[in-house]
Amino acid sequence: MKDTLYTATELADVLGVSARTLRFYETKKLIDPRRVGNRRIYNYKDSARMKLILRGKRIGFSLDEIKQFLDLYDADPTQVEQLKLLQDGVNQRISQLNQQKKDISQTLSELKAIQLATSEALKQKTPN
Repeated sequence: MKDTLYTATELADVLGVSARTLRFYETKKLIDPRRVGNRRIYNYKDSARMKLILRGKRIGFSLDEIKQFLDLYDADPTQVEQLKLLQDGVNQRISQLNQQKKDISQTLSELKAIQLATSEALKQKTPN
């Protein structure tokens, strides 16, 4: 599986996006497929990065935030200073995500309360 190669159309189909979407993220330097002639060839790493990018977009991250997140994956594990920076970045991101999780949970609770209240109000206003 890790040695699987994809054309733009094949990877787009696997991910449920368009080939144009892949080109967009390439222009933003978030993925870097190799080229064979005029064709872009995507490997397992490109596929994994695209999955992270798409997940980041689904949960509302900006492209800059996604780039920072991807940079954490690209850190050189042999460099102590880079590892320290990586660890700081990961800890900061975990903290941010935990806060977002709390905020989402609170918002969901509030929306469910509104949903229940409106359902009850509709039951009282609707003749049987």
